[in-house]
Amino acid sequence: MLAFVTSVSFAHIFAQGTAGPVVVHAPVVVTPDGNLQFHLARRNRAVAILDGITAVASLAGPNAYISPDWYGTEDQVPTWNYLAVEATGPVRRLTDDELVAQVDALSAEHEARLLPKPPWTQAKMSEGRFAAMAKAIIGFELTVLSLTGTRKLGQNKSEAERQGAIDALGIDPVAALMAGS
Repeated sequence: MLAFVTSVSFAHIFAQGTAGPVVVHAPVVVTPDGNLQFHLARRNRAVAILDGITAVASLAGPNAYISPDWYGTEDQVPTWNYLAVEATGPVRRLTDDELVAQVDALSAEHEARLLPKPPWTQAKMSEGRFAAMAKAIIGFELTVLSLTGTRKLGQNKSEAERQGAIDALGIDPVAALMAGS
């Protein structure tokens, strides 16, 4: 599931504050010990509530509407096939040094996906500019106490029904996932 989190890398983070629920959206990095690090704009309203509370990070992967007509059998209903992972745990604020390391790790991970493009690093910035910009963000780490994965890919359907949906989806990533389920 952590490999899936790494591949998606963008989370919807849910937390309950005194003024009600809050949802933030942020790119995440999986640390070597399996926790999630992320950063938010300093002005984000969630910054004031995240440190010390339990939050849920939800990451959704490929998803697709499945028409009941595609199954080739009677009395079916529409559904949605998808992959998702939820990570739950307490959140703590990162130190300034940990924040810089989080931004560097996030950039390195995603720049590697763009090869052969020469990777961006903060060394490409004017002296002092990265440090000045880093003051506009706050970093956090969600200590993962539980991971819950959902894989709904028509596994309750017969092979022929699944194949009908796969054929109808064509090149959609969900079709490839269904074929492998």
